Amino acid sequence: MVGATLQPGANVSAVARSEGLDPSQLYGWRRKALASGVVAPLTEGTGTQKFARVETVCNGSVDIVIADMVVRVGGDFDPDHLARVLRAVRKA
Repeated sequence: MVGATLQPGANVSAVARSEGLDPSQLYGWRRKALASGVVAPLTEGTGTQKFARVETVCNGSVDIVIADMVVRVGGDFDPDHLARVLRAVRKA
């Protein structure tokens, strides 16, 4: 969801509401993601790319909340493995 809010012209409140989330929560996640320096908003010139490889820059951890499940990701992770785990969690 945070990635969707970083698309050019995205409306954070609309993205949050479409997922049944309070907009203030998504604004908070977006603010933390941008402050981390790991993500940045896409510009118009980025073409049709929908996903970007994530490179970790610290040894902290991130909690990813999906419905009533939490996936805790450490600072050293394999992005491909994480993508497989998240797909499995979403299907559960």
